[in-house]
Amino acid sequence: MNLAHIHLLLNHWPIIGSFIAFALFLVSLIANSDDLKQTSFASFGLIALLSIPTYMSGNVAHEVLKGSAGLSQALIETHQGAALLAFVFMELTGAVALIGLWQFSRMSRPLPVPVARWNSPAVLVLSIITVGLMAVTGNTGGAIRHPEILSGQETASIVGAIGAKIVPATSYFVTGYSRWVWPILETLHFLGLILIVAAIGALNLRLMGFLKEFPVAPLHRLLPWGIAGLVLNITTGMLFFVGMPFFYAYNPVFYAKMVSVVVAGATLLLFCCTGAFRAWAKLGPGENPPAFARLIAASSLFLWILIIVLGRYIPLTQESLK
Repeated sequence: MNLAHIHLLLNHWPIIGSFIAFALFLVSLIANSDDLKQTSFASFGLIALLSIPTYMSGNVAHEVLKGSAGLSQALIETHQGAALLAFVFMELTGAVALIGLWQFSRMSRPLPVPVARWNSPAVLVLSIITVGLMAVTGNTGGAIRHPEILSGQETASIVGAIGAKIVPATSYFVTGYSRWVWPILETLHFLGLILIVAAIGALNLRLMGFLKEFPVAPLHRLLPWGIAGLVLNITTGMLFFVGMPFFYAYNPVFYAKMVSVVVAGATLLLFCCTGAFRAWAKLGPGENPPAFARLIAASSLFLWILIIVLGRYIPLTQESLK
């Protein structure tokens, strides 16, 4: 099994998952159900996280299929372009949904917590675009191995063709446009890490039993800064990957980091950005958190530290792989 097989195992989840999350969101709007809306927001967030290794493994699959007999390079590039656009909008949808989900977990408003007026319309618009792009991505991907659906001719997707032009343009911008682009992206990446460690780390430390002089709720209100840091890191990280995909694609340390990001992001989403967090947010100064909260907080803090360490070792291990 290689990374191309991993892509085949993963690629259906973001497509099918985005449709399921979108259907749940529509039902929540029709039924005016906050519980269903939270479920749909959490689904969008989880699918956005799962889309990260799916897209990255797709680059390896592209390289494996390159030059294969009977396969159209134009279709492969079209699929890759459509996948990039679908990935970008899936991450945007997940980020906006995560903000809405965090608002449901706040203690500062009476229950049920109303989501900001802009959030639901933004999720609706972004999710419609995402579902459409996911459908195009799935269709162009299926056409690579199933030429019988092409009716004898290659029917390149306009969306995929646009995305296929964005991929090399982005790669050139990151690595060839200016020598300052990469250092600036590195600086922004470290800024994102600082935001994550400051906001999420402080909350985790309090839930582990430290910083007892602080109540939990004010620290939880800092969480959007951690979410902003996570969004910034995913954005800059993907620009690094698109700029130099095979600097990362065969590096096991990089994939260990990606697994850690998915697990840490899912932990943040499920345990700090849902209504279930309200029970922990009631902890006042001097009060001890329950054992389960300590376990989740310790696991989360360990994962974020692990992500930082693995990120620093990627260049070092890359040299040893040559």
